[in-house]
Amino acid sequence: MKNTMIEKNLSKVPELTLIFWVIKIAATTLGETGGDAVSMSMNLGYLISTLIFSVLFLIAVLVQIKAPRFHPVIYWVTIIATTTVGTTLADFADRSLGVGYLGGSTLLLILLMGSLFTWKKTLGSVSVDTVNTPKSEMFYWVTIMFSQTLGTALGDWTADTAGLGFGGGVIVFSVLLSIVIVLYFRSKVSRTILFWAAFILTRPLGAVVGDLLDKPHSQGGLELSRYTASIVLLAFIMGGVFLFPHRAARKGSLSSL
Repeated sequence: MKNTMIEKNLSKVPELTLIFWVIKIAATTLGETGGDAVSMSMNLGYLISTLIFSVLFLIAVLVQIKAPRFHPVIYWVTIIATTTVGTTLADFADRSLGVGYLGGSTLLLILLMGSLFTWKKTLGSVSVDTVNTPKSEMFYWVTIMFSQTLGTALGDWTADTAGLGFGGGVIVFSVLLSIVIVLYFRSKVSRTILFWAAFILTRPLGAVVGDLLDKPHSQGGLELSRYTASIVLLAFIMGGVFLFPHRAARKGSLSSL
């Protein structure tokens, strides 16, 4: 009986620790290098790559939802799936469909806010520590997919259209994340709001870091191999998953919203 009550109070997502955020940034960077490796280095194009990663994303989400409790490997595989499909989907919309970085970012921001609004209206809370039912998990992963796609478009807009370059983009999003951290420790702003702000901002940070690693020198990148960068990032993520403890978040660990 006691174990049953404990499981009901556990989320299907991990506790928010420093290692969570480190792995999250690495995963978003991997999404950029991995997505570019398939769409550009393999010359499959954005549409085919998006279809491939969409199938992987759907499979990963279904496995995650079917899992009876939080499992670190399944969770992080699903995160990586969202960030890779987010990369190629954003590139397809921005470049192949001609929506543009600003147009794509605006559209995805609307979709993201709409997802959070619908989630809140349907279930009463968008706090991640309440994600322990199939319905809440569906909202969670759809919202994350939108945030990952938005991050790619926003990162590209900052680096290219705004003219800040990849290094400038890293600085901008690092500063914004620092502001969120200060608010966490120095203010009474809802922890749920700060979580989603940080979660969203880590994606464009990872996007510009990934572009900085693998884009040509002529575009301001380091021109590293996309395959090598992706393998190194994947190994780093696996090390973080297997070497550090990962516990499920408990209900009430974040301020509700």
